[in-house]
Amino acid sequence: MKNFTRFFWFCSGANFSLLKRSPTESNKYIGIGATVFFTGVLASLAAGYALFTVFQSIWPAVFFGLLWGLMIFNLDRFIVSSMRKREKARAEWKLAIPRLVLAVLLALVISKPLELKMFEREIDRKIDEKRTEFITESKLNLAKGFPEIQELEAKIDTLKSEVATSEEFRNKVQLDYDAERFGEKTAGTSGIVGLGTNAKKKEQQLDAAQVTLDQLRLRNQVRIDTLEAQIREFIALRQLEFEKQQPGIEGFDGLAARMEALDALTKESSAMAMANVFIMLLFIAIETAPIFVKLISPRGPYDEYLELHEDKVRLFKGEKWTFAKGESEARVGYFQDTHFYATDLKKEKTNRKNKAQTAAEISEIESKFRV
Repeated sequence: MKNFTRFFWFCSGANFSLLKRSPTESNKYIGIGATVFFTGVLASLAAGYALFTVFQSIWPAVFFGLLWGLMIFNLDRFIVSSMRKREKARAEWKLAIPRLVLAVLLALVISKPLELKMFEREIDRKIDEKRTEFITESKLNLAKGFPEIQELEAKIDTLKSEVATSEEFRNKVQLDYDAERFGEKTAGTSGIVGLGTNAKKKEQQLDAAQVTLDQLRLRNQVRIDTLEAQIREFIALRQLEFEKQQPGIEGFDGLAARMEALDALTKESSAMAMANVFIMLLFIAIETAPIFVKLISPRGPYDEYLELHEDKVRLFKGEKWTFAKGESEARVGYFQDTHFYATDLKKEKTNRKNKAQTAAEISEIESKFRV
């Protein structure tokens, strides 16, 4: 229990020696430290999941997730530990605004990957729909890119239509022939039963129509087989192009794709949008909780000890500065006095020497004139 207490004190950025002197503040800083710690854990999980969608590998996601979680933990710890309880609440809130803005930004960054994980099933369904749209669009674009297939298929339809027309004509001649044999009276038959002259003529027409149909079928089938072979070649080329695009479509499962899918889901469903907002607000509340706890909590013994310690440091600094300044001024004064005294002595010696030299020169000149 003692180790947990010290660990959460460390997470809150509090001074251990000062907290030991103010035991009534212990629980408050345990709560602040626990909030900072679990915010870092959530940030690590969120970053790990987000990076797993990027790398598709567990170990890089774990490594960078832990790194991101430690960075968020360090930032939160710095934000909380840098706040000071003053006697003026307005000044505290004014100083806390930049920290609150930073906390909100961190909450938004942390919440987004976890939202993607919470709505994973719905997002997967939306991504599958998007893939289907991409496949359909890709096939339509490829069909437009190979107009030769439609042209060849149109030629095949024309050839089959010719065979069907010839077959219809043969069937019509067959009906006329049967009607003539069985004595059915129509506009084109005599109505006499048996194989008479008209029946033989109808039979010759039927034979000629059958020969023409067989020849046309054979000729058109050869042409159809050739056209179908060409179509298969173009289809193979089209399939090859589609297979080149297939990995890109199958790989449509990155972080940006999932965020786009989540955005589309929130636009389609008001319930999803509300849940998304609530999750975001929850993480904002978690991230800003340590700051608000520091702001709304009354000034306690720990804050008094901390301010006293900082004031002692400032006073000690002032004393050291005054002492160092006095010593420096004394040294400068001593240097100036001794330097100027030595300079005056040197000047006096130089003047005496110059005067003696001048007197000697004058006496020498006078002695020369006397001679």
